[in-house]
Amino acid sequence: MITHIQGRLVEKNPTDVVIDCNGVGYFINISLHTFSELPTSENVKLFTHLLIREDAHTLYGFSSIAEREIFKLLISVSGVGASTARTMLSSLAPDQVLDAIATNDITTIQSIKGIGAKTAQRVVLDLKDKILKVYGLSSISAGTSNTNKNEALSALETLGFVRKQSEKVVDTIVKENSQASIEMIIKQALKNL
Repeated sequence: MITHIQGRLVEKNPTDVVIDCNGVGYFINISLHTFSELPTSENVKLFTHLLIREDAHTLYGFSSIAEREIFKLLISVSGVGASTARTMLSSLAPDQVLDAIATNDITTIQSIKGIGAKTAQRVVLDLKDKILKVYGLSSISAGTSNTNKNEALSALETLGFVRKQSEKVVDTIVKENSQASIEMIIKQALKNL
């Protein structure tokens, strides 16, 4: 499986790019979100997902690993194909897609072109538990801030605070300062709870 491609950007369109990697040009389908995140320099790196069908091998590219993982979750839902998943990631930012699923916001999902009420409900039903387990309520930021957030939430829960209230306060703190340490998050949360 091709997990990422790094090379010289040869063509750039809102729906696809061509990246030259050591003399081989890779045609990669992208979302509008990834298009907006592409750097202006010639050297780019996209995280990819190779979709193999009977009649085609299609590469999809993403500006972040988180966006690629959301795409993979979306295409795992019955009735949601790669083009529908790409449309979702073009219409909404990856964190907006996660928030809509995590909070049962079927209206937001349904507002995306090509998604009806049944598909929106199926997306929420199939993915809500997975998203809550993997990302917490709404954070898709990888790395230390996510780990710090989760550890701070566990500590607050141990101290007797209700998890849902704590999550709202901690999310606000992490958005304001993504580099906050566990201690800083807990101290700020205790002031606001």
